[in-house]
Amino acid sequence: MIRFLSFILFAVLAMSTHAASLERVGLPNLVLLGESRLRVLFWDIYDAGLYVTDGVYDPEKPFALSLNYLRGFSGSDITQRSIEEIRRQGFVEESELASWETQLSKIFPDVAEGDEIIGVSDPIEGARFLLNGSLIGTITDQNLSRRFFDIWLSEQTSEPAIRESLMGID
Repeated sequence: MIRFLSFILFAVLAMSTHAASLERVGLPNLVLLGESRLRVLFWDIYDAGLYVTDGVYDPEKPFALSLNYLRGFSGSDITQRSIEEIRRQGFVEESELASWETQLSKIFPDVAEGDEIIGVSDPIEGARFLLNGSLIGTITDQNLSRRFFDIWLSEQTSEPAIRESLMGID
């Protein structure tokens, strides 16, 4: 019973943290559509949550993707993996990928277990990123913003089960 109550308390605190972060970036009305956990072999990597307007994912409307890290990673590893995933989805313009890698490397810091990065997509402004509720960077390039979020939300994602859970399909 204590374990169950602890879980409920943690869930309520996590939701209020998400709500405060989303309110801080001007999107207090987003609601959780779906969530999932990325596991690689025996390691838990992060918990992901997709927050949308009107309970429906529409890439033409603001949405947020939260990643709550379950282990530490360097910012350069996060950047490298992001570029690899964008390339894996078929984008092969190497000069643009190099430029995007530079932009992402300026945004993503090292993360520790328990850190949360929230990416907020705005179809007009691009993307904003928060670490534990504080703004850490922006992307104004709409193509990079779309491709970045496609890592999780595109039909070409390398993790289709995570996409389905985020979209509330499963």
